[in-house]
Amino acid sequence: MNVDFLDTNILIYMLDERAETKRSKARSLVEQGLRQGSAVISYQVVQETLNAMTRKLGASPSDARAMFRDVLVPLWTISPSPELYHGGLDIHDRYGYSLYDALILSAALRHGCQRVLSEDLHNGHVIDGMEIVNPFTTN
Repeated sequence: MNVDFLDTNILIYMLDERAETKRSKARSLVEQGLRQGSAVISYQVVQETLNAMTRKLGASPSDARAMFRDVLVPLWTISPSPELYHGGLDIHDRYGYSLYDALILSAALRHGCQRVLSEDLHNGHVIDGMEIVNPFTTN
């Protein structure tokens, strides 16, 4: 089964009422990932999502807890390890991504993901056979 890594922006758009087209696409991706087991996230995405929800979107603690329980925990499969950081440093060095973006890419590679779905990374870039895809572009 092909597995996609969902970057934080996918989860945030799922909640953003100001961008209905992106919200709808993000919800579809997350729901499909949950239903089919075809999407994963890392601890970093969990942290970034909860931070954005509570600080930028003004989510209540109960809404943040519900998102954590119902969406983030079921998708969360990748936790910190020395290998994750070594991989992130290698990607940062080889491709020039910021360290945080490189850690996202390292996590996805460590889990064997075929794609990273993200609006913020280089659409179409392939790293060790894994493609970065912006799901919000119209091709």
